[in-house]
Amino acid sequence: MSKITISAVVAFLLILAVVPFSRAALNAHYYDQTCPQAESIIFQTIRNASIYDPKVPARLLRMFFHDCFIRGCDASLLLDSTPGNKAEKDGPPNVSVRSFYVIDDAKTKLEKACPRTVSCSDVLAIAARDVVAMSRGPWWHVLKGRKDGRVSKANETINLPSPFSNTTTLIQSFAKRGLNVKDLVTLSGGHTLGFSHCSSFSARLQNSTDTSINSEFAMSLRKKCPLHNKDRNAGEFLDSTSAKFDNDYYKRITMGKGVFGSDQALYGDDRTKSIVDSYAKDEKRFFTEFAASMVKLGNVGVIEDGEIRVKCSIVN
Repeated sequence: MSKITISAVVAFLLILAVVPFSRAALNAHYYDQTCPQAESIIFQTIRNASIYDPKVPARLLRMFFHDCFIRGCDASLLLDSTPGNKAEKDGPPNVSVRSFYVIDDAKTKLEKACPRTVSCSDVLAIAARDVVAMSRGPWWHVLKGRKDGRVSKANETINLPSPFSNTTTLIQSFAKRGLNVKDLVTLSGGHTLGFSHCSSFSARLQNSTDTSINSEFAMSLRKKCPLHNKDRNAGEFLDSTSAKFDNDYYKRITMGKGVFGSDQALYGDDRTKSIVDSYAKDEKRFFTEFAASMVKLGNVGVIEDGEIRVKCSIVN
């Protein structure tokens, strides 16, 4: 993600909701007959938006993760709050999620080309693949046929993985979504695109017992995020090639330069360390595994009895 604001979230996941791995039948060719131009419309929309705003790829990839981890991949994150309900996008971990307008723009064009055919959840899944590929990462066939959910609750966003979490908590969170240890390490590589505000990692800099962080790196972060920082835009890129999807994220973790405590923790745990090492040494392997894990993530909580929203921000 080229530039993305990642706000502070609760330090511990107090509630871990089970999001079932879907048995719904998805198909890479789902729209071949009903809307053959769907993927082209989505790609062109995202490419144009990314040229105008380089932060778009990072934001859309993060949007897909945050949607799928709450209620599954049902586009519930895209729904606006209503007078009687505060929606996911207004939950604390999501207040910094941006670029919803890009998905809305793609959906508007799809409604003109193929009315009531392409779900918002499929638009988001395709968009996540496209932003990775456009950032020189892997490409994969997106399985399609998701339906959009009708429920979105801000208080459920406490179940999102936290940048303060230890590896055990992360493993448990991913397992409840049908994702294993390898998926955890692989999907964490999405941080190769991204930017974080100080609030998501500054606590590490004041913790003298945290020996996992490289001392020179910690010093550079302290300069950007002083103890009484007043600059809301201050922060750090999550790797040194923030606009390019590559394996630099893993290389930096092996050097003690993971920005988030949750990232660096992957290298301090025997269950995940060897996977980090393998990706740091072999970018091709990381790309192959990332594509596979993204397909797997896209199957989480897919619903069969939802709807095809005409507008992604409101239910029909």
